[in-house]
Amino acid sequence: MSRYNAKESEAKWQKIWDERRSFEAENTSDLPKYYVLEMFPYPSGRIHMGHVRNYTMGDVIARYKRAKGFNVLHPMGWDAFGMPAENAAMDKKVHPAKWTHANIDAMRGQLKSIGLSIDWTRELATCDPDYYRHQQALFLDFLEKGHVYRKAAEVNWDPVDQTVLANEQVIDGRGWRSGAEVEKRELTQWFFRISDHAQDLLDSLDHLDRWPDKVRTMQRNWIGRSTGVRLKFALVNESGDPATESDHLEVYTTRPDTLFGASFCAVAADHPLAKNLAKSNTEIAAFAEDCRHLGTSEAALESAEKRGLATGLYALHPFDGGKRVPVYVANFVLMNYGTGAVFGCPAHDQRDLDFARKYDLPVTPVVLPPNMTEADFSIGTEAYDGDGTLINSEFLDGLGIDAAKAAITERIEQNGLGTSAVNYRLRDWGVSRQRYWGCPIPVVHCKTCGVVPVNRGDLPVTLPEDVTFDVPGNPLDRHESWKQTRCPKCGGAAERETDTLDTFVDSSWYFARFCGLPDDQPTDTKAVNYWMPVDQYIGGVEHAILHLLYSRFFTRAMRDSGHINLAEPFAGLFTQGMVCHETYRDKMGNWVPADDVVYKDGTAYSMSTDEPVQVGSSEKMSKSKKNTIDPEDIINRYGADTARWFMLSDTPPERDIEWTEAGAEGAWRFTQRVWRVATEQVDELCPVDTVKPNKFSADDIVLRRAVHKTIMTITSDIEGFHFNRAVARLYELANTIQSHKFSKDLGAKWVHREAVEALVRLANPMMPHLCEEAWSRLGHDNLLVDSSWPEADDDLTREDTVKIAVQINGKRRAEIEIDRDCAKDAVEAKVMELDAVRRALEGKQVRKLIVVPNRIVNIVA
Repeated sequence: MSRYNAKESEAKWQKIWDERRSFEAENTSDLPKYYVLEMFPYPSGRIHMGHVRNYTMGDVIARYKRAKGFNVLHPMGWDAFGMPAENAAMDKKVHPAKWTHANIDAMRGQLKSIGLSIDWTRELATCDPDYYRHQQALFLDFLEKGHVYRKAAEVNWDPVDQTVLANEQVIDGRGWRSGAEVEKRELTQWFFRISDHAQDLLDSLDHLDRWPDKVRTMQRNWIGRSTGVRLKFALVNESGDPATESDHLEVYTTRPDTLFGASFCAVAADHPLAKNLAKSNTEIAAFAEDCRHLGTSEAALESAEKRGLATGLYALHPFDGGKRVPVYVANFVLMNYGTGAVFGCPAHDQRDLDFARKYDLPVTPVVLPPNMTEADFSIGTEAYDGDGTLINSEFLDGLGIDAAKAAITERIEQNGLGTSAVNYRLRDWGVSRQRYWGCPIPVVHCKTCGVVPVNRGDLPVTLPEDVTFDVPGNPLDRHESWKQTRCPKCGGAAERETDTLDTFVDSSWYFARFCGLPDDQPTDTKAVNYWMPVDQYIGGVEHAILHLLYSRFFTRAMRDSGHINLAEPFAGLFTQGMVCHETYRDKMGNWVPADDVVYKDGTAYSMSTDEPVQVGSSEKMSKSKKNTIDPEDIINRYGADTARWFMLSDTPPERDIEWTEAGAEGAWRFTQRVWRVATEQVDELCPVDTVKPNKFSADDIVLRRAVHKTIMTITSDIEGFHFNRAVARLYELANTIQSHKFSKDLGAKWVHREAVEALVRLANPMMPHLCEEAWSRLGHDNLLVDSSWPEADDDLTREDTVKIAVQINGKRRAEIEIDRDCAKDAVEAKVMELDAVRRALEGKQVRKLIVVPNRIVNIVA
């Protein structure tokens, strides 16, 4: 018998699926809908193994749900704006549009070679005017609804990419793309009011029960709800006179109970008080400038040395007028959290303690740990942040922490010193980017009328094509003929907005556009309300905050503007692991490409130099470490089904998987094995649609039980994203079929056909080309892609025996295996014969014996 020819078969069936439009979704159907979507790719020019893994998982779900009788939407598009295209324009002297569309063409062909069941009629690219003109219309809708505003604000500035970054795009103080140290600048920017939705975004996480807990936790932490108090401190100078710079300092604190332990106050470098002082104090001005170069992330702030500069001002304690504490400008206080000012209680906050020790400030404990006395308790190098009772706190002494918070908050409000407050870590989303290759913001700036929206009939505001990238900065700022325009309101001279939108805006609504592609509206509201929410979304956990949180906000804003009727875009979320590979270095420490390495007698060598190489750890595939494997090479060598199979086998999909040549070869061998099992006895099988015989041999029944139990378990595995388990069960089923004694009576022929067809149907979502070819060889006229999922027969999946526990006085003592639904008296007799039961009873009289059928036996003695 011939081997399975992957190259020939895959091209054949991909052509047939396209011709028959097998994967085009209908926006109206009597079938239940299922929308499966993987996070769309950036068109970098080539797909990588991470793409293969991600899209194969989605394809398994799409093909499975289609076979289960769902109307399935499984689209694809391109997240096509962004800095890499501009960098390519500078490096390769090619226009970003030309570079991007060439990459899209290349990657489309590569993705099609994997055999994905994509509805390509809905393909979109965010850089196409047909897409971003609708995004501009949404921007104008949001502007009318108050979801968008413009203000001067301190921003994160990436000096390499020459653009603003949102807080979420600053990773450990560096730009998320360039890796450059981020600086602080004050610019006039456009913002989305995501903070207005903070509580709703937080509360709704409780209902996203098909999202990973780790993602929901990350979003909760990022939203960062806290309850506390806004409290005013009167300010005085060194002489005790009221400060001229400001008469008070307002702080936000979540621990008002520790107020009597305060030993200093601190403000951010950009706090109005610090700015005012910097005008006449060069030392403070220089310190503030240093602070602006410190990373903005929590990790950067926590790891940096805690530094401050005394202002010469003092804050008067609200309840002890004789006590005053120094006010510092400090590098660990953020202007965009709370009020940009804090009071420090060193005894009960590690950051404050580090600061107090550095500047020799008092440390007064005000919370006494349980089971300790004041005489025994002191603070050394570690702050105490646990539970306890208040000490050294006047009217709070003896109270627990919660009671002390309530008491002092009430006293603060009674005395007019402040109010209780809820605060969120979440800041409004700054969407202005100083770059060319992005969606133009559809407003103009008129000296007479101010900021004026572009008329909707003039959308899209398209990017000019004749731009240059020979100098740093935004080319739109230098393009006078594009920049100069007329005001839509008064007709006078005006300038276009030269900032473009953050690319995360592009990806915050594409899933709604996929539902329908109307020419006159951003969404087909009937279609979007039919398909949304996305039933299963698949992508990397690295997007837990950026993309996923933004998309949740954007969907709410679209709902408020009448484009959709729900708030949450993704009902189910799955975050897959990375694809990893060994790393290699030569004797000089340089990275060696993975495809240049060969093993000889257990030693790794470079094929190009024939020199031994050092084998390093297995890490995420990356171009920088040269440990990538080209999917195209694997597909050309083994076939797409082998690549798909390997991506699903061995490793749970939420974990990282290591690519090995041995693993790929093993996957290829199994594809050949499935082919043999399915087709080697095809001429001996009964014809297709032969009526099921009335009798089967004992061996045939054993095979039928194995088949139907496999159908049941693989169905459950796919529903639960346990693809590696499904793969293992297909191995087992192939073994069972091959070991089954094949006879030529009708019953055996019928059972063998049932078994091999089940194997092909169950493997189809993973290896669709091979299974389609095998289905045809088995004599079927219809396409397997149009066939239903096999159903397990309950009578064949139910076990004939069950194991049940035996308890004596509530303690498990034994276990017995009995026939299912065994008679009560027979169960009792068997239990009382057990040696373990006799020993446990030790001659005690049995007062009661309770049998719960097929579950448990309880003995009361």
